[in-house]
Amino acid sequence: MKFLSLNLLLIFLSFTVYSNDGYKLWLQYYKIDNPQSWQIDKLTQYKVNGSSPTLDIIQGEIQRASQGFFSPKPEGSSKNPKLLISKISDLDQKGFLLDSHKIKELGPDGFAIQELGDKQNDKTTLITANTDIGLLYGTFHLLQMIQRNTPVPKEGVFQSPKIQHRVLNHWDNLDRTVERGYSGFSIWNWHRLPRHIDQQYHDYARANASIGINGTVLTNVNANSLVLTPEYLEKVKALADVFRPYGIKVYLTARFSSPIEIGKLSTADPLNGEVQNWWKDKAKEVYEYIPDFGGFVVKADSEGQPGPHNYGRTQADGANMLADALKPFGGIVMWRAFVYSENTPDDRHKQAYNEFKPLDGLFRDNVIVQVKNGAIDFQPREPFHPMFGAMPKTPLMMEFQITQEYLGHDTHMAFLAPMYEEVLREDTFANGKGSEVSKVIDGSLHSNSITAMAGVANIGTDRNWTGHHFHQANWFAYGRLAWNPNESSEKIADEWLRLTFTNDDDFVTPIRKIMLGSREMVVNYMTPLGLHHIMARSHHYGPGPWVTGGSRADWTSTYYHQASEQGIGFDRTSSGSNALAQYAKELQTNWGNLNSIPEEYLLWFHHVPWDHQLKNGDTLWEGLAKHYQKGVDEARSNIKTWESIKNKIDGERFAHTLSFMKIQAEEAQWWRDACLLYFGQFSKMPLPQGVEQPLHNLEYYINYNPKNVPGI
Repeated sequence: MKFLSLNLLLIFLSFTVYSNDGYKLWLQYYKIDNPQSWQIDKLTQYKVNGSSPTLDIIQGEIQRASQGFFSPKPEGSSKNPKLLISKISDLDQKGFLLDSHKIKELGPDGFAIQELGDKQNDKTTLITANTDIGLLYGTFHLLQMIQRNTPVPKEGVFQSPKIQHRVLNHWDNLDRTVERGYSGFSIWNWHRLPRHIDQQYHDYARANASIGINGTVLTNVNANSLVLTPEYLEKVKALADVFRPYGIKVYLTARFSSPIEIGKLSTADPLNGEVQNWWKDKAKEVYEYIPDFGGFVVKADSEGQPGPHNYGRTQADGANMLADALKPFGGIVMWRAFVYSENTPDDRHKQAYNEFKPLDGLFRDNVIVQVKNGAIDFQPREPFHPMFGAMPKTPLMMEFQITQEYLGHDTHMAFLAPMYEEVLREDTFANGKGSEVSKVIDGSLHSNSITAMAGVANIGTDRNWTGHHFHQANWFAYGRLAWNPNESSEKIADEWLRLTFTNDDDFVTPIRKIMLGSREMVVNYMTPLGLHHIMARSHHYGPGPWVTGGSRADWTSTYYHQASEQGIGFDRTSSGSNALAQYAKELQTNWGNLNSIPEEYLLWFHHVPWDHQLKNGDTLWEGLAKHYQKGVDEARSNIKTWESIKNKIDGERFAHTLSFMKIQAEEAQWWRDACLLYFGQFSKMPLPQGVEQPLHNLEYYINYNPKNVPGI
């Protein structure tokens, strides 16, 4: 009996040593096999100049990484350090050859990493910056290079973010539910705040700082006025105090009707003097609690949210009122462009452009308009939002969705960096050829003084933060692209894999390939060739091309795919809604022609006959069916690839990811069968060779109704 108990104990201990629940994200600091001397010296002989809460975090991070990499506890050395971390103002520059021009260009968040000295054994690695936060970013960058066994290049590393405000938007409610959240409840435990500060708040801030995110919007865009009351501002202050040393500012969503709901006024008219004074007083109160408060995010006149339309005012009237209230304190307003009529418009694609284009140049200088990447709603693929090519006098910020509302929720792997990259690299032709969306966002195209990017967070109370282990990569990728919108998806995927799992190329190479193809795989089995918004009603989980009727036509699938015996697709050319006219002439010419439009946008802009010939010679119906089958085949193939690397990583994350991959393959088949059965009613064509027959009939799929889908 004692022998059996001992064996059970050994099994338990073995599991606890080698299991990995993913909580450490990409900050694993796993053991480096056969470390090189340059790796060890940097972290066992270091010096941090100065003293501050941020510099304390830097020292703690170095010690944590060194213990993970090498086991021995490092001890800072003031004599001949191999790693010196210092602000430029605290640096004794004698003996250091620094490029003063490059250093000046780093700005408040940038950093430089340089190898100084002539002899290899006597070299000192210098991390320098203009601020403590810059040093923190530089430290994380160096530690990640060490984990990936990447030496500092001879020319050094000089980095500064291209975007000023790099923000996560949490769609978290005060009751801890998360709208479009698929990884548990909100991590903000408002009931315990401010008396209890959970360790996870520090870990959250640390993870964000490690990828350069410097802002967090704590509350849902479908806002609750209560968060602006003293009771909650005290709680917000407690979080802001945690985040501040990591360089993260707190923002809140402002409900437009707050002057009525908590201010007891009879109106929220933005041109009313009492309303304006109420917001000025509220802003002053917020800054008394949080001196470095970032500002407000506002969703107005959309999906039931109150706004300036209620009073016959414009979006600029509403945004400017709040901007005036925040201006004395340095705050900004991120005013969302996701505005569409309470009545179904002729084409929702056109609504935001028509609303905001006439207001170009009328916003205050501390207002930035927050625009989704596409004109509908975070679809698996959308052409870029036409506003990005239409408002040269107004700063625009990108809003990406990290949580996968329309891409399979938490169980479908879809590495989103290629989608973000695809949008950022699209040419708007706003100033002629070469006017990419990224240049609009980083301010370089129109010389904007304020720049920002927002990502709708996928974070929750699941132990690994994001439900699917690989959805951590989307949080990571967003941070990387907010720092530098020109970063490549391949590099981001490679870095994340090496930091999160292993530096073994036999693992990284095949899994990187899976990641880079995963978003296109999802498009294939969900919405190929420009189809969009054909998900199930309300929760958007699973296929629903048959969804029709209800309170709004543009909340249905049939409104978007327009399938009939004549063909399928939404005509947005001059013969249809003419939404195409919102883009530059060059794009109108290219996308308006059936023979020149990229086929990934075909059904977005055209209603196409079933027998239309695609570029590869297939009919539209054959091509559609083959795309659906391809997505299924890819999902199945990914399982085999994943199984082949079983011995390369820990068992817990291997098994967890494998189970999700199997779910994804099953649901890819669900999507294929349901959509081809439904659309086949109209095409009246047989499935082409190589496309599997559906497992059930159409009635089965229409009547299938998953219960209690999270995130609504």
